[in-house]
Amino acid sequence: MSSTIIIIAIVGLILLLLFSAALTKPLRWAGKLCIKAIIGAILLFFLNQVGGRYGLHVPINAATVSVSGLLGIPGVIGLTVIQTWILS
Repeated sequence: MSSTIIIIAIVGLILLLLFSAALTKPLRWAGKLCIKAIIGAILLFFLNQVGGRYGLHVPINAATVSVSGLLGIPGVIGLTVIQTWILS
């Protein structure tokens, strides 16, 4: 009787480890996206602070934060070009 309990406990621990690993990967991915979005918003904020002197303003919304967060500095430059030459 005790050997079946030990086997069930070992199988249960293995299943617990498998499911916990499967749940942490999406959470890591979502966390990285949130951090990148925050960095993108900060980049846009500083661009607006410095660019305000020269009449340059890129709105901070979900689309621009996503582009600047995922692409980084080239994304901010691309948004600046779009805002300055195409939309103005």
